[in-house]
Amino acid sequence: MAFKFQGFDFLHLDSSFSEDELLVRRTARDFVEDNLIPIIEDCFREGRFPRELVPIMGELGFYGANLQGYGCAGMSNVEYGLVMQELERGDSGLRSFVSVQSALVMYPIYTFGSDEQKNRWLPALATGEKLGCFGLTEPGFGSNPGGMTTRASRSGDEYILNGEKMWITSGEIADVAVIWAKLDGEGEGSDAVRGFLVETGRPGFSAHGVHGKWSLRASVTSGLTLQDVRVPAANLLPGATSLKAALMCLNQARYGISWGAIGAAMSCYDTALQYAKARKQFHNLPIAGHQIVQEKLVWMASEISKAQLLSLHVGRLKDADAAGHQHISMAKRNNVWMALECARLARDILGANGITEDYPIMRHMMNLESVKTYEGTHDIHTLILGQHLTGIAAY
Repeated sequence: MAFKFQGFDFLHLDSSFSEDELLVRRTARDFVEDNLIPIIEDCFREGRFPRELVPIMGELGFYGANLQGYGCAGMSNVEYGLVMQELERGDSGLRSFVSVQSALVMYPIYTFGSDEQKNRWLPALATGEKLGCFGLTEPGFGSNPGGMTTRASRSGDEYILNGEKMWITSGEIADVAVIWAKLDGEGEGSDAVRGFLVETGRPGFSAHGVHGKWSLRASVTSGLTLQDVRVPAANLLPGATSLKAALMCLNQARYGISWGAIGAAMSCYDTALQYAKARKQFHNLPIAGHQIVQEKLVWMASEISKAQLLSLHVGRLKDADAAGHQHISMAKRNNVWMALECARLARDILGANGITEDYPIMRHMMNLESVKTYEGTHDIHTLILGQHLTGIAAY
């Protein structure tokens, strides 16, 4: 039997949130409870993305929520983080979809795009009428995106793109792809990385599904092929002039992930706590009364509380334009690791029941294995922090 989420606020952090922040969280929580929880196990089992939820999330303002204008909700970064937390409490796959639409498609258009590009794409992306994907990772280059082999060459008033991208969320359902490629020459220096908006219906562009996944099964994961794809010069993102621009987009996504992981951890902890109180063994007593079970629950509660403090503080820094990439790396690295450990401990408490779809534990655990890897692996974020602390790059 599944349990209804009871909430988690050991440190009374709700007192640190404004009324608007609490309203945003309540709205996202209600959406998850009413719309996602009833269908997510079926979606995960079937490997189906719940596309019917796309317009509802658009109406609620979840896409590009922390952007201003163009039909976006104009939320604070903390409010945006709370949305990510609740979505991932439901499922990492749905949070991944919203993260990509927001941080990896709308953010680069908003930050690096021309007025024409912003006016054309952002309002439609904000409602979910149009969907996007982000093409950086390639079959041979993940942690080292600077090694990409996708090329763009100028031909009159067009660019011609050739290359392949891999592990692309929403690739098969996207209307527009933000593609990163090395630009041939043109006085800007060979191999300069630039960002392009590529409508997915253009000749030579194709997307294929990545199947056989045991993780993020309710999310669309794709490979992209670009074979002599021609786009107008006006599709070049004018402000995206280096790989740093792509990494800035990843930073936005990593921030949301740090909050999302808390949601997954809260789901696992709450399930384990309620289960331990209800499950009786040995003298007909709840297993919650055993020391070893209590130790596991205490570890989860402590680590979730610390993660909440970390993401909340980074969010406040971000709202004050004072958050560095190293702060976001620490939050992503710590919180995803924490959430995965919570999933494993919760599975242990539930015993054999923990591997069934009657409870969300194993689904969260499998999803979090991907979250630990994408948007910078745990080890890469370790090296980012190590470089910041020592001043020496170890990669």
